[in-house]
Amino acid sequence: MARGEADLPEREAMEFDVVIVGAGPAGLAAAIRIKQLAAEKGEDISVVVLEKGSEVGAHILSGAVVDPKGLNKLIPDWKERGAPLTTQVTEDQFLVLGPAGDIRLPNMLMPPLMNNHGNYIGSLGLVVRWLGEQAAELGVEIYPGFAAAEVLYDENGAVVGVATGDMGVGRDGQPKDSYTRGMELRGKYTLFAEGARGSLTKTLIKRFDLARNSEPQKYGIGLKELWEIAPEKHRPGLVQHTFGWPLDGKTGGGSFLYHYGNNLVAVGFVLHLNYENPYLSPYDEFQRFKTHPRIRSVFEGGRRIAYGARALTEGGWQSIPTLAFPGGVLIGCAAGFMNVPRIKGSHNAILSGIDAADAAVAALGAGRSHDVLSAYEKAVRTGEIARDLKRVRNVKPLWSRFGTILGVGLGGLDMWLRTLLFGWSPLGTFRHGKPDSATLTKARNAKPIAYPKPDGVLTFDKLTNVSFSATNHEEDQPIHLVLTDPSVPIDVNLPQYAEPAQRYCPAGVYEVVQNDAGQPIFQINAQNCVHCKTCDIKDPSENITWVCPEGGGGPNYAEM
Repeated sequence: MARGEADLPEREAMEFDVVIVGAGPAGLAAAIRIKQLAAEKGEDISVVVLEKGSEVGAHILSGAVVDPKGLNKLIPDWKERGAPLTTQVTEDQFLVLGPAGDIRLPNMLMPPLMNNHGNYIGSLGLVVRWLGEQAAELGVEIYPGFAAAEVLYDENGAVVGVATGDMGVGRDGQPKDSYTRGMELRGKYTLFAEGARGSLTKTLIKRFDLARNSEPQKYGIGLKELWEIAPEKHRPGLVQHTFGWPLDGKTGGGSFLYHYGNNLVAVGFVLHLNYENPYLSPYDEFQRFKTHPRIRSVFEGGRRIAYGARALTEGGWQSIPTLAFPGGVLIGCAAGFMNVPRIKGSHNAILSGIDAADAAVAALGAGRSHDVLSAYEKAVRTGEIARDLKRVRNVKPLWSRFGTILGVGLGGLDMWLRTLLFGWSPLGTFRHGKPDSATLTKARNAKPIAYPKPDGVLTFDKLTNVSFSATNHEEDQPIHLVLTDPSVPIDVNLPQYAEPAQRYCPAGVYEVVQNDAGQPIFQINAQNCVHCKTCDIKDPSENITWVCPEGGGGPNYAEM
């Protein structure tokens, strides 16, 4: 049995003005803004950023077509400073795919907000690395490879910081020779920028009942490959989005192809996690999508050079929880600021970091600490983020309720009406309804799906692709995918839902295998995990909890 807290050595503690959890666009934007404001005031405000990835940007996965409005506000001369965004969008294409053909939608039918003119294609991971450099130059302390594993509270219940996870704990929970106790990082305010379905964010939402006035958060899973294609097929600046095949009319999702850089194409597939068929495999739908004649031709003669997957927040305006609580706030995708029809969230993440920084610096200047940063909440709900998300609020629930053809059409109409009528629409605001974990039908009422075998050239099996994510975990550590009841996968999920974890996981983490007695057992290959969090979201029994493994573990996305 593992040793109790009382038997462990006391943690060392470090004090800061502001502690930030997560070195993504939101967390780094907040850190940079705090230091900018401190310099303007001639003050010294100490800021630390914790990042669970092995380096800044290691866990960043996005398309990405970047709306620069956040960067423009944070670092107006970002181009002159060498930010790695050099490919401007030159052409938008919107396609509806059928099994063998496609129809291109006229751009004039698309609401103006869907126009990518003025946006940039690039690697968000590289942008985040660059933001990390800017933050470090301003004096921000950044600690990659350290996972925030616990929220710290004072005697009044206010957040006072976080503690990093212990290192060197064996699979059995016992300290190894390499054991090192985690460290406490205490701050007057703590900003949580963990991204979609953050493990600490999840506990904060529950503890402070932050979702009491919002709809359930909705999610998608985004799968992406980076390809180097033949030069004659490369069209720098082309942005192509599709919906339709291979998904049926009831299942929401679509694809993207972005041409940028040196013969690079980012190809991705986003599937809404409120799908119904337990036999559906998001990963295999992505692979099948690439076999469409319109898509296959792009990649013939090319080579896949990277792969990854992660969850996306899709609830939008209706699902934003209360953002501020005693001692802390939620920023970026931890709060759920992605614009679903645009498939963009980095601009709002940066804007939220700026808003949180403004509120924190003002509070510190007034001598406050560990209270509620209500100014941040107000800034988000009345500012640029609100204007961006309110006008697309119905796209996701309309798609979910009415299916692809009618739902997408109604969503487009709603966006047009809000554009023409100064934000108003007769459709009002639709609700999302139940969480994604509650949408699967029973296996006996669902049709199994036969997916084609991968050819190893255009399409690939899961484990081969996972090797292109550079995922690595220390194997002798506690499994970070925690089952509330270990009997549920075989006793409940297998007979009722054909154990969907085998299929919804994009990394082959979960398997149902036979033991020596011929009985099914649930096997967890935690070392394969790419930290997408889909299992924590989609499990129909809500039996899987994703927690941080040892710091530095997980994928190491190079240019994703």
